[in-house]
Amino acid sequence: MSETLAISAQGLTKRYDGVTVVDHLNLQVKANEVFGLLGPNGAGKTTTILMMLGLTEPAEGSVSVLGFSPTREPLKVKRQVGYLPERVGFYENMTARENLRFIADLNGISYNEANQRTDEVLKMVGLTESEIMEALGPKRKIEKTVGKFSRGMKQRLGIAEVLIKRPRLVFLDEPTAGLDPKGINQLLDLIAALPKAGTTVVLSSHQLYQVQRVCHSIGILAKGKMVIQGAIDKLGREALAGGRFQIEVETENPGEKLIKVIRGLKGVLGVEAKGNVLSISTEADLRRQVSKAVVENNYPLIQMKIQEFSLDDIYMKYFREE
Repeated sequence: MSETLAISAQGLTKRYDGVTVVDHLNLQVKANEVFGLLGPNGAGKTTTILMMLGLTEPAEGSVSVLGFSPTREPLKVKRQVGYLPERVGFYENMTARENLRFIADLNGISYNEANQRTDEVLKMVGLTESEIMEALGPKRKIEKTVGKFSRGMKQRLGIAEVLIKRPRLVFLDEPTAGLDPKGINQLLDLIAALPKAGTTVVLSSHQLYQVQRVCHSIGILAKGKMVIQGAIDKLGREALAGGRFQIEVETENPGEKLIKVIRGLKGVLGVEAKGNVLSISTEADLRRQVSKAVVENNYPLIQMKIQEFSLDDIYMKYFREE
């Protein structure tokens, strides 16, 4: 049985004044995952998001969002999708609660339900009344309008506005911009928890370590084309290790007998010994089989690890700094 897709795009293309900014893009995002959309400025990330939201039409190709066409059924998409742009706008003479109540009203949420959801999302993003008063300081306790908020507080309010209609899919464009380290960690924890509540996330960010922390899979755009897409660990092996797994085992004085046994395991491509460490190249994750071979041959298993790949390493393979 195939996995449910929240987004499926085929041959998606967009041109402005004869210039192709998104070029026959194929993209798949699984339901209930955090998907990282990466690429340098001008790669086509924002234009791709706008096409998926139905805010601009593709020149060619098609895209399905939650089973609907953003071009033919934009209202059905908008009812179930939230979008946080890089620059968020509010009614700055209103409070956070008043802004959220206004958004709830626009989305047809009843008065009582809106109150409940407002309390819920303000708590989620750390903007309860007591938290706002503490952040603004004693001189501003009376005046709590959004115009007095810091950039980080406004960013968190933007997340709250996205979540108040309980969307099945959200697009977040640089959501941690302007946040301090504590705020970044709180927001990343919130993003990571959204799929468990039934919300798929597409995260566009330049902060690769943040993407690696919360994303299940990624897609990297370059000049409007998708250059690589998939789970981070799988992409690392494919892009940097020729599709192989690399397992390191530390034991005591590994002899030729042990090396021969490990070489004989199905899926092992090669074994190199450097002192007490065996470097084992395999077709699959064979840590269980390797550890069993070590122990059954009366060698102590001091340490075992599998090579992990940094998203920075994968990204820089395609975008070398000059």
